[in-house]
Amino acid sequence: MKKVVIYNSDTCSFCREAEAYMKDNGIEYEGKNIKVPEFRKELMALGYRSVPVIQIDGENILGFDVELIEEKLKV
Repeated sequence: MKKVVIYNSDTCSFCREAEAYMKDNGIEYEGKNIKVPEFRKELMALGYRSVPVIQIDGENILGFDVELIEEKLKV
């Protein structure tokens, strides 16, 4: 199983859609809300200032791009 991390925020509708997609498809993920200073610093260290950033086995996807997510999740 691939490791999935979603950097998100409470006010981001695309973040909620990405998390719903993962739940609906039985994909385990770790949510990192950027209101937590540590997670915000992690996101900025990756070079991003907006969410969602979806990390799949260390590869980053900016935004909720279903086709790209499905491609990266293929075994």
